[in-house]
Amino acid sequence: MTQTDEFGEDLADFVRRVGELRTARTAPMDDLHTVLDAALFELDHAAQQLWPRFEQLVAGGGAGSAGGGDRAEQQLLRAVFQRLPLPVALVDRETVVRRMNFAAASFTGVRAGYATGRPLAGLLAPGDRAAFRSQAAAVARGEGDRSLTVHLQQRPADPVRATLTPLRPSNEPRTAVLVVLQPAESRSGRPQMVHRPVPDLAEATLHAALMDLVDAMASRLLGLRPGDRAAVLNCAAEVLHGRFADWVIADAGASRMSRTAVLGPADDPEGAVAAVAGQDPAACPLVVEAARGGSTALQVRPEDPDGFGVDAAGTSVLVRADVTSLLCVPLVAPEGGRVEGVLTLFRTGARLAFSMAEAQAVDVMSRHVALAMRRPG
Repeated sequence: MTQTDEFGEDLADFVRRVGELRTARTAPMDDLHTVLDAALFELDHAAQQLWPRFEQLVAGGGAGSAGGGDRAEQQLLRAVFQRLPLPVALVDRETVVRRMNFAAASFTGVRAGYATGRPLAGLLAPGDRAAFRSQAAAVARGEGDRSLTVHLQQRPADPVRATLTPLRPSNEPRTAVLVVLQPAESRSGRPQMVHRPVPDLAEATLHAALMDLVDAMASRLLGLRPGDRAAVLNCAAEVLHGRFADWVIADAGASRMSRTAVLGPADDPEGAVAAVAGQDPAACPLVVEAARGGSTALQVRPEDPDGFGVDAAGTSVLVRADVTSLLCVPLVAPEGGRVEGVLTLFRTGARLAFSMAEAQAVDVMSRHVALAMRRPG
């Protein structure tokens, strides 16, 4: 990778992070100090790093190079990484998880296989995400270790100390970031207890409720007549509506989608359900992205108000429905990888946001729905 390519990627990362900081202005007052620190840090990066590199490229800088590594040492490091008693994750400059050890999976409550390929910042409270991404990018640029206090989305009352250090995997052109998570001191000044692998009562209750939901979905799907794809989507929407989500929108297809079901609040004096039912799924960026990429989107306090498009009057659907969290899930069968449709779930008002554990359960159910849609009549 040449110096010009690296500079272009760094500049694009900088522009993206500035956009995130701009949207973070709506964060609560208690979080604004962290946001301000991140903004000042980005400004310093532009002045001290980007501009001198730009001048160097204009003057005719050369290309960079990448080194190799020893296979035996790689295997040893992988073993040490997995057996390390501290919660550790390996992420890229976008905080996308590349590897997570067993202790980190237990600490965050998310299995490593599900977290891989998804941003680690998505596990954090919304007010901490921009600062965490900014610090991870700085470490990946080679600007030294970083440490900051964050909060997990599932346990927002417990502060977590995240320590970030650069790591250059062999045979790879870019620097990765090693993240170590540890319980920080609480407001009383006492260290928080390490999260136990045995779930507490609230976690056990949530797990039981999710298993009941998965069982209800499987039972309903098995009772349907094979070959009726629309009936499968309607059935899935009915199972999830109310008990799990305030809104459920089902779209069939991938390249040419059609809206099959829209279940919203029973009290709908302004006709919001009819407005969403009349939307073209192709005009909903979140739906299009899920159908195209085949990956689940979990958003808390969605940053883009037009992420689910607008109604006939030009009003944002997410704003009109007062959406506080959403899940947009592609329906992909285990075999073949073809997207059969997309399910979108909204929670509104004061209802608790979707958690990563709930997103995992919906991910499992989405595969069941896709298999049911593929059953021949």
